[in-house]
Amino acid sequence: MSDLIPLSHAHCMPRRGSEHRVTEASIREWLPEIPGWELVENGHALRRTFTFKDYYRTMSFVNALAHVANAEDHHPDLSVHYDRCVVRFSTHDVGGLSENDFICAAKADALYA
Repeated sequence: MSDLIPLSHAHCMPRRGSEHRVTEASIREWLPEIPGWELVENGHALRRTFTFKDYYRTMSFVNALAHVANAEDHHPDLSVHYDRCVVRFSTHDVGGLSENDFICAAKADALYA
């Protein structure tokens, strides 16, 4: 990822194979750019809980995120509740985290802002 392009402005590219799994150095570089996200599953996924005042706002976020995920062709796992949505990104085709996960996490943050 170029230092000139924020993660939220980048676009996902097809990633297949373990050679596209991000390094620990990349994780250390990009994680501060997506505050609120945590590494889970032994560093194989990113997760964040977004909270809302009510179900309508939760669903509005979920629908907007679904639109972004479809446009980027990179889809999160979601757990939707009345006042919150838990979002989890991982790239199954690389067996862990790829650059796409960080890009989409930043795009989710931009929706929430």
